[in-house]
Amino acid sequence: MMATVLSDQGSPNSRAPHQGASEQDHPVEAVVVRFAGDSGDGMQLTGGQFTLSTALAGNDLATFPDFPAEIRAPQGTLFGVSAFQINFGSSEITTAGDAPDVLVAMNPAALKTNIHALKPGGLVIIDTGEFNKRNLEKAKYETDPVEDGSLAKWDVLAFDISALTLEAVKPFGLGNKESLRCKNMWTLGLALWMFDRDRQPLVDWLNAKFAKNPVLAEANVAALNAGHAYGETAELAGPLRKLHIDPVPSEPGLYRTITGAEAISLGLVAGAQLAGLSMFFGGYPITPASAVLHNLVKMKEFGVTTFQAEDEIAAICAAIGASYAGQLGVTSSSGPGLALKGEAMGLAIMTELPLVIVNSQRGGPSTGLPTKTEQSDLYQAVYGRNGDAPLPVVAARSPADAFECAIEACRIATQYMTPVILLTDGYIGNASEPWKVPDPATFAPFPAQFLEESNDPEGKVLPYKRDERGVRPWIKPGTPGLMHRIGGIEKALDTGNIDYAPDVHQQQTDARKAKIDGVAQTIPAQEVCLGNASGKLVVVGWGSTFGPIHQAVRRARKRGLDVSHVHVRHVWPLPANLGELLAGFDNVLVPEMNTGQFKTVLRDQFLIDAVPLAKTSGQPFAIAELEVAIGKFFDGIADNEGGEVAVNETQLPAPEVEQP
Repeated sequence: MMATVLSDQGSPNSRAPHQGASEQDHPVEAVVVRFAGDSGDGMQLTGGQFTLSTALAGNDLATFPDFPAEIRAPQGTLFGVSAFQINFGSSEITTAGDAPDVLVAMNPAALKTNIHALKPGGLVIIDTGEFNKRNLEKAKYETDPVEDGSLAKWDVLAFDISALTLEAVKPFGLGNKESLRCKNMWTLGLALWMFDRDRQPLVDWLNAKFAKNPVLAEANVAALNAGHAYGETAELAGPLRKLHIDPVPSEPGLYRTITGAEAISLGLVAGAQLAGLSMFFGGYPITPASAVLHNLVKMKEFGVTTFQAEDEIAAICAAIGASYAGQLGVTSSSGPGLALKGEAMGLAIMTELPLVIVNSQRGGPSTGLPTKTEQSDLYQAVYGRNGDAPLPVVAARSPADAFECAIEACRIATQYMTPVILLTDGYIGNASEPWKVPDPATFAPFPAQFLEESNDPEGKVLPYKRDERGVRPWIKPGTPGLMHRIGGIEKALDTGNIDYAPDVHQQQTDARKAKIDGVAQTIPAQEVCLGNASGKLVVVGWGSTFGPIHQAVRRARKRGLDVSHVHVRHVWPLPANLGELLAGFDNVLVPEMNTGQFKTVLRDQFLIDAVPLAKTSGQPFAIAELEVAIGKFFDGIADNEGGEVAVNETQLPAPEVEQP
């Protein structure tokens, strides 16, 4: 049996059937599984391939990879644990789930940092081959938890996966170290059996991955098959049994799993194509934004040029140069890198050139939490430049949504001659979900327009002459008869000549602001995504908070609470009708993975008493946390709403600090 299963992306639904009961009597809608081990155990690879098999089985899913911050922490320590969580089922999935139903712990450190996240009665699978005295000491265990009764409230399946893996790959003549690297495939094989998954796609993937080393391919396939066979033949009377979850009903079409970084990359390429432009990407490696560069390198056939610069400043300046030359300049980073790019962003605003800037947010300030997620760069995106330097900001809500948001950023940048910031975060960038590949014909082109002849009756070139939207012309250098100058010093109206006159700076400052304000006229009106357009409470979110907010509001409405959900894609400028919409609610709650930044923007723009709900622990909101916050508006206790979400040690393990 699996003692407790999830429905509705994280809530306890019912106990799964015991041995002998039929699954039809106890339908299982969704299950949360977490793989955890040392950062060298291949947990991200295991989770990624389990995700692939889950998608091929037709289940809806959402994943949450959780990496250690250290590049390579000492093996077996609490700081080096890497985890991968997946929530999958036969109904709509929008989060990676709150508490796992199944935990696979490959060593004592993985068990210690993750076991308390496991739902009471859940199943923990343990590799006893790693539970030796040295590893137990590294994990700060005084006694072996497999034997001391401390795991009594969970179903425990403990056996020597290491020894079984060594036995499975013995015929291939690998060394002990290489043999144990196949352990993750043995574990994956067991997981595939548990959830009735087809092995063949994984076999094909292994053969392709190790095409140049067939022995490694065969060894990994043997380990995969051995894990599957163990589940099939062990006949264990207890926690291990096969569980089938039906496919989710879905529209016909071509589907694939996609991470946020992949979706951003594809969306940027699509946006450049819709604008009729080649794309230049200038980037510098930084966690978690590097994956965008890695993906775009593979897309040269779509007119993409990639440039890994020597630093963040060079990366954005090169992209600005490409935009000046008539391409779509793009750059990408995380919060620390965006800080370095700040002056160059001001240059792009002053020169009024199209530029897309992707910010994959992480915990800060400084190096902060480089592998954890946060939404703390909103102020930086909206306000964080010297002078009055407005630019549009778009925020993706999920990995798949990042595709359309990237296209939208390209549209605004090229149509309004402005840099645009696209906000994602570490959770969106690394997580994956099914994505229905859209029909390219459904996207309206927005071809970029270049000035090709004089725009003045006297035959002069006026690079800062604005159209009815306040947008200046885009002029390719070298266009015959259109020699012109732009730059970072304030320019005269129309001509672009250097001009320090007070009234000129006032007019140009106003013009740049009016142009960005005008973007709001081309974005869709804000709608309520769940609930009524007025009422007692509206929960307003942006970015990756969409999934947990949506599920929490859905559950609250099922209990009869008058609550709605509004999710904002265009963070700046805000949708023109947003203020009127929010004014129809008695209370406005704004959950954010920061200390209340979007709450401040809403208060500033609409003079509404938005209540913040802050979380800065480096982990996404849990659905249960938001349910509690919503319930406080209906409990009759005055002034207890909002505040800060308490740190959840089961969701964010806090290893003891090792003494030197």
